[in-house]
Amino acid sequence: MIVVSNTTPLNYLILIGRSEILSKLYQQVVIPKAVFNELTAPSTPVMVRDWIADRPGWLTIQQAPPVIAGDMEEIQIGERQAIVLAKAIRADYVLLDDRRARQMAKHRGVNVVGTLGILISAAEQDLTNLNEAIDALKKTSFRASPQLLESLLNREG
Repeated sequence: MIVVSNTTPLNYLILIGRSEILSKLYQQVVIPKAVFNELTAPSTPVMVRDWIADRPGWLTIQQAPPVIAGDMEEIQIGERQAIVLAKAIRADYVLLDDRRARQMAKHRGVNVVGTLGILISAAEQDLTNLNEAIDALKKTSFRASPQLLESLLNREG
């Protein structure tokens, strides 16, 4: 299974120490150049920059086809490239958290999963503890409604 990731899911999985679950859920993770640039930007947490500098073999960087912005001007370049690349290589999923980007991907026929969906799948396969992962996410700048996080914790418990 091949997935294309945007910056956000990778960033948060790295920050909470769970990036390895990607290789167990999806054999190959591809990122477009714009995502690589975001992950290596000076404003990116050092932990994430160090991880991408010594990235695992299951993560590859691939040039995305040219993006004709159109209605996708509303989302960031990494999200645009991830959607276009996922469609071009017929990836099984694109990993996105931004609501507007998710809608655009679905509109283009691309399957979407976000950080929470990744963690739920990983918990269902006993690859991580969902409660611990969500507690770790809460300590980052990850944004999700408290009600959503609580419902996931209640579901797990």
